[in-house]
Amino acid sequence: MAPNCTPKTNRFMLTIQFDRRADRPDAAGRCPIHLRAYFDGLRLRVATREKCLATDWNADKGKFKKPFPGLTEANEYLETLAERMQARYRQLRSAGMAVTIEALKAALAPPVEAPKVEEPAPIFLTDLYADYQAALKARGNLVQSMVSVATTFTHLNRFEKVLKRRLLLGDYDLALHDQFLAYLRGTRKLGQNTVCKTVKHVKAFLRYVREDRRLPVAVEAREMKIRWAEVEKVYLSAAELSLLEKALLPSSLVATRDAFLFCCYTGLRHSDLTELSQANVQTWDGSRILRLTQTKTRTAVSIYLTPPAAALLDKYDGTRAHLLPATSNQVMNRNLKRIGQLAGLRDLVEVVTIEEGKVVKRQQPKHELVSMHTARHTFAVLSLMRGLPVAVLQKVLGHAKIQTTMLYAKVVEDFQHQEMRRIWEGNATPVPAADSNPVCVIEAAVA
Repeated sequence: MAPNCTPKTNRFMLTIQFDRRADRPDAAGRCPIHLRAYFDGLRLRVATREKCLATDWNADKGKFKKPFPGLTEANEYLETLAERMQARYRQLRSAGMAVTIEALKAALAPPVEAPKVEEPAPIFLTDLYADYQAALKARGNLVQSMVSVATTFTHLNRFEKVLKRRLLLGDYDLALHDQFLAYLRGTRKLGQNTVCKTVKHVKAFLRYVREDRRLPVAVEAREMKIRWAEVEKVYLSAAELSLLEKALLPSSLVATRDAFLFCCYTGLRHSDLTELSQANVQTWDGSRILRLTQTKTRTAVSIYLTPPAAALLDKYDGTRAHLLPATSNQVMNRNLKRIGQLAGLRDLVEVVTIEEGKVVKRQQPKHELVSMHTARHTFAVLSLMRGLPVAVLQKVLGHAKIQTTMLYAKVVEDFQHQEMRRIWEGNATPVPAADSNPVCVIEAAVA
């Protein structure tokens, strides 16, 4: 059949042909290839976007021929166009719908690409933790309380480096949490209670993510179970405190010793000692007292200044903006170990730690265990031994819960039991309190 002749078609049949429009050559002599369709007495012509020379076209068969480049792919493309139009024609007929030129043209239109749905940006665990830190700061959390929050952030960053990948929020499930705990204990060599404190911050972070940011988390706080280890608090006996008071020290260590003794007499934390000013000193019944708001808990406390404490204030009166000399906690802790050694705190004590799930016991000189917080423990234990009621001690220390103060009462109770057993079951010869060496554990105390 000649290419330009209209074929005879059945009323309900679609006939498709391809021809080359020789009347529309381009500058290179290539003419466009068109699809012609005949159906229901109608005729349709559609450009295929293909072009070729006369030598590349088989007019009888209506397809490309050699030497047309890409011959096979080009002919397959024409067949695909014909099949798509035939399929659309049958679809309309089967549905009882009118077959129109526009409907058949639409079958050859390039498929409309579905709009690209942008994938949500990945939520990295440490990025979200940084947001959490910023939120805590904005909500007025104290700098001191933010230190351990920042330490947990450091642990998470280092954990990612061990894994050699950045963690997504959804990655942190119970299995990965267990890996994190193993890293803290095994690689970082952290003690049980330090690990517990880290887990406490991770739990608080995940609560913030779920409740404040409304993001799904892969592990619930209740699933992250961990136990705090019971710790015995390091404190000085009355005899050991006396040794410290009388020790001959280099002038460079005297100020640290005096600051430590003042905390032993008042129960102050290092953070409160560094902020003391003359405004905190008031008179009461002819004596002096301290009134202050604790830095850590924001609890208002009132502390009676005993004669030794008052004497230390007088020693440094007018010499500085703050009442007593104090440097950083780390420097003072380092100095205290040397001071304790010079004062003769050399008695060995049993140090109990938990390493890789095992209880490890070591003998260690007591002076190596002394820190600024030892002063607070010393004040609490010696006050109870002198008969200060637990409820009064709770107010002085600023504890919100009396259970925290009762930890000191247990130490005194154990001491009383030991003394009764010594007197009734052993030699009744008095033993100096400095000789009693309670078991100590190197862990941060709760109080």
